[in-house]
Amino acid sequence: MKLITYVINLDDNVARMQEVARQMTALQWPFTRVTAFDGRKVDPHSISDYDEARALAYMGRTLKGGELGCYFSHLDCAQRFLASDADYAIVLEDDMQIKSDALEVIQQSIGWLKAHNLSWYLMHIASEKRKITTRLQQFAGYELLRAHYFPVTTTGLVWSRQGAQSFVNEHDKIFAPVDNYFRWWLTNNDKGLTIYPPLVLPSGAQSDINSTSLNAGNLKKARFFRLNKQRRLWGDKLKALSHKWLK
Repeated sequence: MKLITYVINLDDNVARMQEVARQMTALQWPFTRVTAFDGRKVDPHSISDYDEARALAYMGRTLKGGELGCYFSHLDCAQRFLASDADYAIVLEDDMQIKSDALEVIQQSIGWLKAHNLSWYLMHIASEKRKITTRLQQFAGYELLRAHYFPVTTTGLVWSRQGAQSFVNEHDKIFAPVDNYFRWWLTNNDKGLTIYPPLVLPSGAQSDINSTSLNAGNLKKARFFRLNKQRRLWGDKLKALSHKWLK
């Protein structure tokens, strides 16, 4: 089993990269830094992959440049992984604190999944909540769960090759922040996993990759924004419940 680790970091955030390097070096955990796509000053309309009409329909609002940057950064990691000879990829954002036993638990989880021939795309390792899950296995105080309702946030993720290939192949137009997209995508195909308690915790710093862009004041909201949001959330929850109870 070959694992590769990527850490997403903006060029101007040297201090965060130094802190990540300190943590990973202490754990003797090799990693590759990936330069984040800086969308903070980008006009979303200049990005051909962005579908504003669909964003308004699905999210109930337009997207920020920083959200598009975060999406492209994760897409870049998936593409790098597929171009490598690794079997699995861990993707971390630089605003995180990682537990000392994280790598061991990830390896145990992947080993168990492989031994039981279970298909999966993406594993969330930074969620502090369990919402609509099914327990698959337990490892030394951690639970490996099928995440029917995939967690949001992208602080810590693990890709299978099948999942990364599907993400790259299905990429067309961006209509949601990447964590909302992953929830929609994985709740529909039921290929998401999570480990609880989380192996990666937020550092407490705001994510710069996904931070508010300078043109955030130009955000547009759909007329019935709140209703649209509730419809989206409940649509995903009902799909998740159907996977949990009707399969």
